[in-house]
Order: sequence, then C-alpha cells, then structure tokens
Amino acid sequence: MRLKNKVAIVTGAGRGIGSQIAHSLSREGAAILVADIALERAEKTAQQINESGGKAIGISVDIRKCDQIEQTVSETIRVFGSLDILVNNAGVGHYKAFLEIPLSEWQNVIDVNLTGTFLFAQAAARKMTEAGSGKIINIASISGERGGHGRAAYGASKAAIILLTKVMAVELTHLGINVNAISPGPVDTVMSRQFHDDNTRAAYHRLIPAKRYGREKEIADAVVFLSSEESSWIAGHTINVDGGFCAAGLMME
Repeated sequence: MRLKNKVAIVTGAGRGIGSQIAHSLSREGAAILVADIALERAEKTAQQINESGGKAIGISVDIRKCDQIEQTVSETIRVFGSLDILVNNAGVGHYKAFLEIPLSEWQNVIDVNLTGTFLFAQAAARKMTEAGSGKIINIASISGERGGHGRAAYGASKAAIILLTKVMAVELTHLGINVNAISPGPVDTVMSRQFHDDNTRAAYHRLIPAKRYGREKEIADAVVFLSSEESSWIAGHTINVDGGFCAAGLMME
C-alpha cells in the first residue's frame, strides 16, 4: 500500500470523481475525511469505504465558509491524528455564453471553484507546515487551458487554480509540502451528463485522440500517484488526464 498510515481530506467526495478519489486513496491505505456540502452523500461514501475495510468519516462542509473549513481540518486531525493529503476536488460546473452570464452566476463559480480551493488549501497547508510534510492536489480542468464555448466562468476559475498551484508550490515546497494539480478532460460523470448535450459530446469525441470520455478511476489513479512518495520531486505541475485532448492539433482520418 502506497499510502499506509496517511490521512487525506477529499472535498466534494460525496459522488462522482470525488467519491472515486476517496475510494482509490483508501485502497492504498489512507484514512479518509469525506467532505461534501451534502452530509448524506458524504456519509454514504464514508460508509462504503468502511464496509470495504477502510477508515473514513463523512462531514458536511461548505468550502466557501472559513469556519467550516477550519472545523473540518481540526476534526480530521482529532479523529485520525494527522493531515497528510488534501485533494481539492469540490466545485460547480457552469455553461453559459459570455454575453449572457449574470454577475451572480459568475461570482458563485469563482467563490466555489477558486476561493474554496484557496481557503481549504491555506487551512490545510498551515497544519502541514507544522508537520513539515504534506501533499496538496488541486483539481483544475482542461477548460482552464483552452478556450471553449460557454466556459468563461468555469474556465476562468480553473485557469486561476492552475496558477494558484504554481504559486503554492513556489512558496510551500521548501516547507515539505508538494503541490500539484490535475486537469481532467471530459469525464463520464453525473455533472458532465448534465452539462454536455449530444453536440458537445460529439465534438469531444472528434477532438480527443482517445475518441472517448475518461473514466472517474482514471482521474483517481493520477491523484493516488501525486499523493504518494513516487511524486516527491514533482511540484507546481498540472497533469492533463485528458486522452490527449490538449496535445492534439490537426487530426485527420
């Protein structure tokens, strides 16, 4: 087990990619604090992990709220004794044309995806600094690297996470904290089924060299790697897990 005796917080882990990340980290030996805005979802994931022989508890947390974040970090250390890994996965999707986005929607996407990631990373890093070690993995997106219709708010929030990851690495690596990010391509999840219509899916299939959407486990596998000692000399990078989408240029049959 690559993560034996490690303790991880995974935000947005009540379903989808976050739940898969929590399960994958647990299978490698980590104890998991399952954080989700919906307590029922968090507890369900935690129960599944415990029934599989792992260790987990579920907590409701709104990542826009500093006090709730602090309580979650403190509870993790109280229950499990340490905090070694933070996976900033929680976020909201958004798809609307640039000229049609109301300020309220723009602000909500930024508050959850960017500010929430910043606040949780800051709270966790302060504890990790005391211990002299830690791993922080921020979940970005290929939408933060390439322009796409309807992705102004979402893409801007994810592009900012990529830059935030670099700055965190510059300031925290010498303190023993590895910070990296993962940019998933389109993944077959509840969220993508909600926001990706048939035209969107067809466009992705045409532009992705792998000719398919990713699987949740494929994102989780990358998180496990960045959480392990195998990635100890990797800092400030964003790994694209995207079936080759960002590498592709002109493609012809």
